Formats: sequence, C-alpha cells, structure tokens
Amino acid sequence: MNDTTVDSLIPYDEIVQTALRSVVQRVLERIDAEGGLPGSHHFYIAFRTCFPGVEMPKHLLERYPEEMTIVIQHRYWDLTITDERFTIGLSFNQVPAKLLIPFAAVTGFVDPAVNFALQFQPTAEPAVIEAEPAPPPPPIEDGSNVVTLDRFRKK
Repeated sequence: MNDTTVDSLIPYDEIVQTALRSVVQRVLERIDAEGGLPGSHHFYIAFRTCFPGVEMPKHLLERYPEEMTIVIQHRYWDLTITDERFTIGLSFNQVPAKLLIPFAAVTGFVDPAVNFALQFQPTAEPAVIEAEPAPPPPPIEDGSNVVTLDRFRKK
C-alpha cells in the first residue's frame, strides 16, 4: 500500500450535488401538484443571479448582481417546473416579477418550518455581465421577500 490518494475518475461530488438539487425539484413539483404549501411550510431558495440561464427583471439583477434569496410562501403564481429549471411569479415590494431559475443556479434551500436546509456547491462559472457598475443597493425594507440564509447556515 502507498500513502498517495488516487484521483477518482468518477465525479462523485457532482453526482451528489445533482441528486440533492433534485430534492428541490421534487419538493416544488409536490407543492405544485397539491396546489400550495401544506401547513406552515415555506421555502427560502438562494440562487446565483448571474448564472447562465437565469432570467429575471433588470431592476432585480441590478439590486442583486451575485446572489438572491426568494421566499415561497403565500403569494406566488405560475410555478412551472422542468427537469432543468423552474419559473415562478413573485412580488417584490408589490411589483410583480417572473423569474426563471435553473436548478444548477440554486445555492441553498431552507424550509424553516421543519428546520430543513440544503446548501449546494456552484456547478459552473457565472456569466460575465458587461455593464456600468451599479450603485450600492438600498437597504432592504420591511416586508421584502428577499432574505439572507446566513442564520440557517452551520458555522
């Protein structure tokens, strides 16, 4: 025996990340099929906003150029799930918006009602956006649908 570690030719980490992301897909499919979230369940889903395939209004992308967390709870509409992505309509400060989010862009999923959380490794480099530097985002107002996952992350 030797002390050197052999590099795996099987991408186990990638396979596990894909399997865990499918949990998010299956949960969204379930709430869609059942017509909403049961009981006190609600979800925080964090995703990389500059990830290839993410579609969202420009004003939200300017405010959240790297990562954003959405809350799926009472008011959402047009939830559509495929094997690769989901689309959802949400309101941000009473302004409706439609988001298209590839599952590969998701970096976190939390259901605080049952203390369940998943955190994901990035799967690809984000797309480079050529634009003027945006001004710093304004402070998040009370009642905003965007939250941070920091309080749910293990330290």
